[in-house]
Amino acid sequence: MVATTPTTTVPKKLETLEQYKEFLDKFDTFLLDCDGVLWHGSTLIDGIKDTLDYLRSQGKNLVFVTNNSTKSRSSYVKKFNSLGIDASEKDIFSSAFATAVYLRNILNFPADKKVYVVGESGITDELKAVGIETTGASADNGKHLEHTDLGTFEQDDQIGAVVCGFDINVSYYKYAKAYKYLTKEDVHFILTNNDATFPTPNGFLPGTGSLVQPLINALDRQPLVMGKPNQPMLDCFFSNYHTDPARTCMVGDRLDTDIDFGLQGGITTLMVQTGVSSEAQAMDPNQPIKPTYIIKSFGEFIKTRQ
Repeated sequence: MVATTPTTTVPKKLETLEQYKEFLDKFDTFLLDCDGVLWHGSTLIDGIKDTLDYLRSQGKNLVFVTNNSTKSRSSYVKKFNSLGIDASEKDIFSSAFATAVYLRNILNFPADKKVYVVGESGITDELKAVGIETTGASADNGKHLEHTDLGTFEQDDQIGAVVCGFDINVSYYKYAKAYKYLTKEDVHFILTNNDATFPTPNGFLPGTGSLVQPLINALDRQPLVMGKPNQPMLDCFFSNYHTDPARTCMVGDRLDTDIDFGLQGGITTLMVQTGVSSEAQAMDPNQPIKPTYIIKSFGEFIKTRQ
């Protein structure tokens, strides 16, 4: 990842109808984070559905960009549709999908190799969709090691990469297998995202970046991180979506992922105040990651329909 250059620029607050209209006129494509921007858990944020429908009626392109690797794009389509939002797989760009694209198209992952997954179905489904065989994940849920097993448990010589994502069933068994594979230098170590926390309806809990620390510490080895704001995610995005950076805006609620992702890509950024980061944090003179614009909620833009 390229380091973000500190800036003294003060974010512009969007507060009036005139400002909303002027802002929307500047862009053709909006990259939208999901958790904290569109919804909280399974509850849509006020005004979001109407805003998305309105923007599409005005010819705007919407791409939903998420670091959450627990769901595949097809599963995300079901979630969007269940919330009344029209979406197809081409509209969704997740860290799990980016990981699959990166392995297949950039690393040219060998056809005779497999990926060991510490994570959930979003990763395995996306890898299988591009023809990459996986092991681990749900197949290793509930498995454990006895002390007598520590030096003898089964390993697979065909493993060419270990991919780690959020895994609510993470265990010592999974850590041990991943560790053994990753002691081989030719086995790729990939992390879907390094978010320290994971948003839930009841607040934040440890995220993927926290769950992978035992492997990083034991191996003294850093993974390639796919998710926002890292360069591999940008490479995969621009290779799949041919957008004009000057007419593209990244919308998010986290300074360290969403907003920095936009900055790394050289595009305009809009921070909403319905998620993680606050206006006070964005306006802090010591904050190196600053959005171009700030708004109370992305749902505010429905007011321009009047």
